[in-house]
Amino acid sequence: MSEYRDRDHIKSYVRRATRMSEHQRRSYERLSGRYCIRRKDTPIEPGSLFAHEERPVVLEIGFGMGHATAEIAAATPGVNYLGIEVYKPGVGKLLSRIEDAGLDNVRIIHDDAILVLEQMIPDESIAGIHLFFPDPWPKKRHHKRRIVRPALTRLMARRLEPNGYLYMVTDWQEYARAAMDVLDGTEGLRNRYGGFAPPQPWRPRTAFERKGLRADRPILELYYVRSG
Repeated sequence: MSEYRDRDHIKSYVRRATRMSEHQRRSYERLSGRYCIRRKDTPIEPGSLFAHEERPVVLEIGFGMGHATAEIAAATPGVNYLGIEVYKPGVGKLLSRIEDAGLDNVRIIHDDAILVLEQMIPDESIAGIHLFFPDPWPKKRHHKRRIVRPALTRLMARRLEPNGYLYMVTDWQEYARAAMDVLDGTEGLRNRYGGFAPPQPWRPRTAFERKGLRADRPILELYYVRSG
């Protein structure tokens, strides 16, 4: 049985998708063949998915509508960004952002992030992992669906290069503290700040963040580095 499956078969859960807008649908149909990568069930060097394969690769799990992904990629053209998302409207939106900004350093896998991590990404091949506002699954019976749980953080740690980083941001305080406990207990990861991290100046504010701030929820950040 695969290590990441805490029960019989647990994947990355996603809430029911809303209908795609016409613009998102056209972008998906026109651009997915150029920028989307099919999940493979055997490891592949992540850099080989990009035109400039010598650049470091950062993995973003669950990019939503892709605003932060596109903005970070535009600001750091020397880094390749591989975004994984199951929400089809978000994939369509990011595809349009890629074209509008002329980005050559973003590729998308429209699939389940856990399967991609497990099957396709080799050990010590990723420079960083972004988890920006992952679904908190607040009900206790749904905690097993969270992306930050022990079997998965062990997997993510192995996929990071030495000195690679894992950067998580959430507006759900209970999830942030639970995630810190899990990450603190993950072999090979070190909390860079010894507690919650300060906001990284290069991370743009997301729609989820603005929503959390309007609801007076604190924005909590975790930044871990692969040691050894």
